[in-house]
Order: sequence, then structure tokens, then C-alpha cells
Amino acid sequence: MQAEYTTLADFGTDKFVEKRSRFIGYAKPVTTEEEAIAFINEIRAQHREASHNVYAYALREGQVRRYSDDGEPQGTAGIPVLDVLQKSGIVDAVVVVTRYFGGTLLGAGGLVRAYTEGAAIAVRAARPRVMSPCTVLQMDIDYGQYGKITYILPKYHTVTLESDFGAAVRMQILIKDKYIEAFRKELTELTSATVVPYELEHRFDEIPE
Repeated sequence: MQAEYTTLADFGTDKFVEKRSRFIGYAKPVTTEEEAIAFINEIRAQHREASHNVYAYALREGQVRRYSDDGEPQGTAGIPVLDVLQKSGIVDAVVVVTRYFGGTLLGAGGLVRAYTEGAAIAVRAARPRVMSPCTVLQMDIDYGQYGKITYILPKYHTVTLESDFGAAVRMQILIKDKYIEAFRKELTELTSATVVPYELEHRFDEIPE
């Protein structure tokens, strides 16, 4: 699998006013250009009366980067929004910053700062999260070993997905790939190789440490 990456957890929005111009930032996780464009069009439809609906998006697939100034002076809007994503290392995400003009010109520097802020507050509201290569492991554990095994799990920052208490305990855990080798080694030593985890699924997921 590829290395870990940063994206957004959910839809987020926030707003502020700068010299009577109202800025509304929107951010959302997406995985394709079609999803990004659909979101941009959705925000445009909500704000048909807005002066500008500036956007940028960044995708992992194909390293796609797109932006639009939507009528603002070149380089003062779309690029600052994209810069917020790029400087944060955020991918698979789209940001739209809507502006309702308040009658006072902001100047090029003011526009750059305003669109940067509009993107930044939207990204914060959508909550950046780090996605790591992970594996779902399943183990069948005797009750006599269950306590010892669950004791070592926090060391590897695992997430318990399922525990089925039958004749033995069947447990499914999510673990970052970088910890699997060390976990397998300790599990083998701890159980004299009587508990052998097997892999059910590989995926990207968020496991805080």
C-alpha cells in the first residue's frame, strides 16, 4: 500500500466578514473529480447571487490539482485556496470559498488573505485526519490468554473492531501496518505461537496515537 496521507474527516463550513464582504468557506472529502465538481456546482447553486464562488481541489489519484478564481483578479483567489490544501498536505478534498461583495475593494493582498482565511476555516471545520495503511487481523484466543493479549494491544495503538465470546474469543483488530511485524513477534512469544493472527482486509484508516 502507499504511504499515509492527510484528508478531511467530513463536510465543514465557517464564515467571516472582511470590510463588509462576506466570505463563506466550505470543505469536503472527495475521491474523484466528478465528486469535486458536483460539490462545487452544489455550492454555486446555493449561492447564485454571490459575487464569486472560488474553488480548489486536490486528489491523490493522478495527483490532480485544480482551482478557479471565478472572476477575481488572477492569482488572488483560487491559488491561495489551493495553497491551504497543499501546505497542509491535504488531498482527496475540495474547498469552495463564496464571497458576497460588500462594496469595499480589498486589493490584491487583501483578497489573498481573505481567500486564504476562508479556505483555512473551512478545512479546520472539516477536520483534517491522517489516513494510514492498516490491516484487519483476526485471532482466535483461549480465555486464559485473552487478558494477556488485550493488555499488550494499546502498545500498538490497535482498534478492536469485534469480539465474539464463544467457545474461544474471536477478536478482530485494526492495526497500522508499521506495527504488524512487532505485534506478531510479541504475540508469538506471549502465546508460544498458539495464537496466529490472519489478515482479513487491507485499507487506509485513521488510528490516533
